Amino acid sequence: MPKLTRRSSRIATVIAIPAAVIAAGVLVSTSSYAAFSGTTSNEGNNWRAGTVQIDDDDAGRALFSATNAKPGDGGQNCIAVTSTGTLASQVRLYAANVSSTNGLADNLTLKIEQGVGGGYGSCTGFSSQSTVFDGRLAGFTGAHTSFGNGATTWSPTGTGSETRTFRITWQLVSDAANGVQGGTAATSFVWEAQNS
Repeated sequence: MPKLTRRSSRIATVIAIPAAVIAAGVLVSTSSYAAFSGTTSNEGNNWRAGTVQIDDDDAGRALFSATNAKPGDGGQNCIAVTSTGTLASQVRLYAANVSSTNGLADNLTLKIEQGVGGGYGSCTGFSSQSTVFDGRLAGFTGAHTSFGNGATTWSPTGTGSETRTFRITWQLVSDAANGVQGGTAATSFVWEAQNS
């Protein structure tokens, strides 16, 4: 057997190390591709967001359009508000597009009741369940300006169509001051629902 010199021993070691690394790589590669495998999957996952939907039956018409009102005059009208959303929510009532001159809003009383029965243009069959507001128009429009400070009405469950009717009654106070003559007042009534 030939005798290895120190130099040839070093060369053999240098060659042997990379050869061992390559051999180990081949072993790992071969064992990776030779492994048994199995899979399972859960299919058909999907998501749909819930809804908050609220409508009324006014068909774009104002509840009131009173002209030439004098002290003691008044009126009332009803409007039905319906929730058809799929999420539980809270409905609040507030004022928007507010204006007043000559202090008329301070001299108009406003009573808002919530109940069932009746609808836009007719309060026939209306049955009151609660009073949402009872005071002056200026008090309502000043205190309730957004959902955040809106007057609380009802909380739809989101399990089907739910309707509440609101009877709104106004009157120009009998002791209105002379300076109220020619005054104007206007507001929009806004019902807003947000999921709870």
